[in-house]
Amino acid sequence: MSMQTKLSTLWIFATLNYLYCDVTGLMDPAMLKQYLAGNLGGLQMTQGFLLATAIFVEIKVSMVLLSRLLGHRANRWANIAAGAFMTLVTVATLPFGFGLTGYYAFFAVIEVATTSYIAWSAFKWSETDVRPGLRDRQSPAASLDSEPLRTPQQT
Repeated sequence: MSMQTKLSTLWIFATLNYLYCDVTGLMDPAMLKQYLAGNLGGLQMTQGFLLATAIFVEIKVSMVLLSRLLGHRANRWANIAAGAFMTLVTVATLPFGFGLTGYYAFFAVIEVATTSYIAWSAFKWSETDVRPGLRDRQSPAASLDSEPLRTPQQT
């Protein structure tokens, strides 16, 4: 499995865990009451708060695609940055007013382990492990447009 596929798959796994943790929170009567009141552990759910959560989710969703499309250097740094950021945000939000429940702690451990592993894997990813055509700035999408198709007789 290529590193691009591995990283993309890990982002899918992390994203599904983040999302299912949120869905599980909606089944928690105490959390549901807070959601319906628009106040989550003392934090007002304003349009700004909702935009911030949308950006938080979009980082993970975008990394699924970017891990497959970016060339080596940009891919490596994007995964290091996004993996480290998601890890830090998850750890930093643990003590806040949402109430640390068993299910939240369970998902948080999985999320932190996965995003840490993503950042670590990207950090260790050397250029010698890159598929041909993904060196530095060249992405698979760019390579599709840069060279015409050849028939077996032309090679």
